[in-house]
Amino acid sequence: MPIRSFSLFLALRYLKPRRTFLSIITVISILGVTLGITVLILVISVMTGFDRELKKKVVGFDAHLLVTNREIMTDWRSVMAKVKAASSDVVAVSPTVIGPVIAEFNNQRLAPKIRAVDPALEAQVSEIAEHIKEGAWDLDGNKAVVGIELAKALSLQVGDTFIIYSPRNLKEVFDRLEALEKSGASEAARQAELKKVRELALPTEVTVTGIFASGRFAYDSEFIFLPLFLGQELYGLRDEVHSLAVKLKDAYLAQRAQAVIGPKLEPPLAVLTWIDLNRTFFDAVRLERTVMFFLLFFIIIVAAFGIMNTLITVTVQKTREIGVLKALGSRTAQVIWIFLAQGMVVGFIGNAAGLGLGLGLVRWRNEFARWLASTFGIEVFPSSIYQFSEIPAQIVPGDVVLICVSAFVICSLAALIPAWFAARLDPVRALRME
Repeated sequence: MPIRSFSLFLALRYLKPRRTFLSIITVISILGVTLGITVLILVISVMTGFDRELKKKVVGFDAHLLVTNREIMTDWRSVMAKVKAASSDVVAVSPTVIGPVIAEFNNQRLAPKIRAVDPALEAQVSEIAEHIKEGAWDLDGNKAVVGIELAKALSLQVGDTFIIYSPRNLKEVFDRLEALEKSGASEAARQAELKKVRELALPTEVTVTGIFASGRFAYDSEFIFLPLFLGQELYGLRDEVHSLAVKLKDAYLAQRAQAVIGPKLEPPLAVLTWIDLNRTFFDAVRLERTVMFFLLFFIIIVAAFGIMNTLITVTVQKTREIGVLKALGSRTAQVIWIFLAQGMVVGFIGNAAGLGLGLGLVRWRNEFARWLASTFGIEVFPSSIYQFSEIPAQIVPGDVVLICVSAFVICSLAALIPAWFAARLDPVRALRME
């Protein structure tokens, strides 16, 4: 095969392994580039997928807009009419009562949140009815639909009946209990007072008709769906509600709809978007993604220093050969390309290997995570912390191209410095030194 460029020919000859320390450094440099690109592709894809899935879960569970008051909404039906008439982007509106309660089953107690809704309207606003894993979306009467993680924690199954304690009289209950502890009343009087305290707690029995799995741990472990009237009873509301959940034609029209609907409602009514309600999560994910990108990019920079070190060593070892090439009439650009080509070849091999390994790990990420958990007991993505049952990921071609091109450019630039010094060698002095 004819040799088109003696610079590339010599570069490949210098990179050919010869069981020397230099070849070991070259291999380590290639592995450094490979590792950096692999980790960058994997982490950035997971962070991008995490952000996408988080938004998807939030939009599927929460309303696109939430119309709230400082306390409770009394004339909420007229507000519903105003919201519907204010913007053509509004698809449906549902009244909601939301807040913490105490749930008890088989002597196990937890403090989840209830979300009391009109079942027909809620099915139009959120996608919760589509995430029922067991039972059905049935809130007719004293019935409840609970999250799958909450059901596991309380050992609940479809058809079980559990107790919900209202939080509305908790302060009065605690005050009476404290007074009872300090009092010197007889045992009969204490039992009579305890009976009154139990009546104040207003326990309500509900039957599980469905278990949902949204895929986000925070939702699946904290929420109980109840009929609207039951939530109003638990919180001592007559015909009032806490907020109105609004669905739009497109979730990403939320800020535009907020700007239209907000001015048409009288204070203290306020309109919040799903982005406002979850801004902390989205900002944290965005910040972590940016920070991780720059931190992990230093792996490639370290590998570039390895390439530079290799080529500096080559320059020292090949001083005589460089002198001979210069004496035979080699141009400066040709000598530069010998060493620059070595850096580019190392960068290309590292890019190709890192790209293949990174895409493979993204494809088999969940299987790899399960293998780590079963073999070494290492849980790399605990659902209780990250709120997802599986590791999400999304490969963005632009990110992959940016990572690979940047790594290749850095490897090439790392080779440019020793290449420039090699090309500036005086052939007479180089040969005299040898």
